[in-house]
Amino acid sequence: MSKTIQLLCFALLFQTAAFSKDYILRSPDKKITINISVGKNITWSVLKDQELLIKPSAMRMILKDGINPGIIPVVSKTISKAVNQTIVSVIPVRNKLIPEVYNELRLQMKGNYAIEFRAYNDGVAYRFVTNLGPQPIEVNDEKVAFNFHENCQIYLPKEDNAELQSHYEGDFKPSKLQEIPAEHYGYLPLYVATPAGTKMVITEADLHDYPNLFLYGTGTKTLTGRFPKVILEASPKPNSDRAEVIGRKANYHAKTTGNRTFPWRTIIITSSDKELLENEMVYKLARPNILANTDWIKPGKVAWDWWNDNNIYGVNFKSGINTETYKYYIDFASAYGLEYIILDEGWSKSTTDLLAPNPQLDIEGLVKYATTKNVGVILWALWKPLDQHMEAILDQYVKWGVKGVKVDFMARADQYMVNFYERAAQETAKRKLLLDLHGAYKPVGLNREYPNVINYEGVKGMENNKWEETITPVHNTTLPFTRMVAGPMDYTPGAMLNSNKDEFHVSMTSPMSRGTRAHQTSMYVLYDSPLQMLCDNPSNYLREPVYTHYIARFPTVWDKTIALEGKISEYAVVARKNGNNWYIGGMTNWDARGFDIPLTFLDGKKYKIEILQDGINVGKHAADYQIISKEVVAGEILHIDMAAGGGYAAILTPIG
Repeated sequence: MSKTIQLLCFALLFQTAAFSKDYILRSPDKKITINISVGKNITWSVLKDQELLIKPSAMRMILKDGINPGIIPVVSKTISKAVNQTIVSVIPVRNKLIPEVYNELRLQMKGNYAIEFRAYNDGVAYRFVTNLGPQPIEVNDEKVAFNFHENCQIYLPKEDNAELQSHYEGDFKPSKLQEIPAEHYGYLPLYVATPAGTKMVITEADLHDYPNLFLYGTGTKTLTGRFPKVILEASPKPNSDRAEVIGRKANYHAKTTGNRTFPWRTIIITSSDKELLENEMVYKLARPNILANTDWIKPGKVAWDWWNDNNIYGVNFKSGINTETYKYYIDFASAYGLEYIILDEGWSKSTTDLLAPNPQLDIEGLVKYATTKNVGVILWALWKPLDQHMEAILDQYVKWGVKGVKVDFMARADQYMVNFYERAAQETAKRKLLLDLHGAYKPVGLNREYPNVINYEGVKGMENNKWEETITPVHNTTLPFTRMVAGPMDYTPGAMLNSNKDEFHVSMTSPMSRGTRAHQTSMYVLYDSPLQMLCDNPSNYLREPVYTHYIARFPTVWDKTIALEGKISEYAVVARKNGNNWYIGGMTNWDARGFDIPLTFLDGKKYKIEILQDGINVGKHAADYQIISKEVVAGEILHIDMAAGGGYAAILTPIG
């Protein structure tokens, strides 16, 4: 090689090295590392201990008028900080006190933007921050990529709607990264397991005035992000009061202010599945509560009408959507200490007029009656009519004395819909109304900023048993490690007609569940849901008062959650504390199994434990269960047995 060529090569290497600058950010426990490289673009890679999880993956934004944060970046300043504090949760979905411990690196760039990185002991996150002035900016695209080091196993709920419309009720089925072809996509959260056993869940948090992120396959070990475009024209689908046909769309996916923070792109990282049962990453990354008064926000259990088709019996009136039927629900709720009833679809004269009650219903009289029984009433509403006349509708609900609104069938995740969620949260909070979001995308932390956002659906839950056969114990033991990692989910448990593996049949009027009665019971401990349903027919519950009194004792919020056992699609066991009491819930897939649980989480007191477990004849009759009471102390070994498709629940109360 000539001396000239050698000098040229040296110069090129020198220029490359000079152009690229690397930064390292580690978690407080030093086990997780983010490597950030700033060259022609910005990339990050992520390691846990010595295992490479994410290879260099680029991040950038494409704005109108040639403003492109992340392209040819120049760092003007770095700001580091360490945070060690405690979040006090207003509505504690998993824990009342949430440790918030992380290290942060902010790269301030020339061009009036920054990128913030955080490293927690249980994950990592980054986001863009712009300071481009108060004038609107158009975001044409955002580059989001996850270049995995290995061909990992994933659970990505796949979608096929070209408009990115969905009710977000997909199946979480296992596959490998390289099996996801280009143009096939799924929504978040995404579960990932490396060959070495590290678990990751990818999602987003602090989503405001910006569309949801969807992940597309590439046929390789890389997933790339895309976003719904801004919808300029949409029309009602023929013969439908809720479905939309998307017409014209903009060439950008957000028009927003130039001074703002953008959503966190986060990777939750754990050594085992069971740690995901305790994770609070989305809540930690969300904006703090902004409501001055939250005393009026009351979580609780709900007697629900829609799943059981108002198919009550043993009464002297015709059941249906009428005042007599809902008084029956109220009496049932009052007798068992349930805080609410829901009047679902059908309570209004039409689904598009939310101010005119069904002629068979005396709403004002019903709410007054419920008030005398210490039961609150929540009303169902289609999102579009509510969006068009929100203030007038909510004002009327307040006049009626209603306690909350269940908003349904949004089925979109674009910028407008994200803003609808926040507007609904604001307007309901002003009026001291709870908000339950159905037909909804996954939680992104809005329930921390507005604690009156009491629950989300966005899950393939019990209702699907009315028309298909996909809700199995395998599905139920997958949800705690996938969808539920993002936040609370309105799965709506409580089926009283239970079936073993080959006994299930579809019914719209007398629906049933797959798995045992104890399997259903375990959901009242295992499934995060501050507004938790008793989905079945009150007549069925009233026929079994011992069982109904048992499930009615479970709280819906928790001071502390401890994961005991867990493996995706196989089993989950947790212990939770509320006040002085502890509760244990466990469920399994179609494999019978047992666990020995050391009661090390108890204090020095003696406890009465009331166990509900699969009965001896559960293999023939899935609703068979038995309740056992005894005394236990801290450190004692508790043996848990679960039948095929079974479950386990326990209530522990201190003695003396």
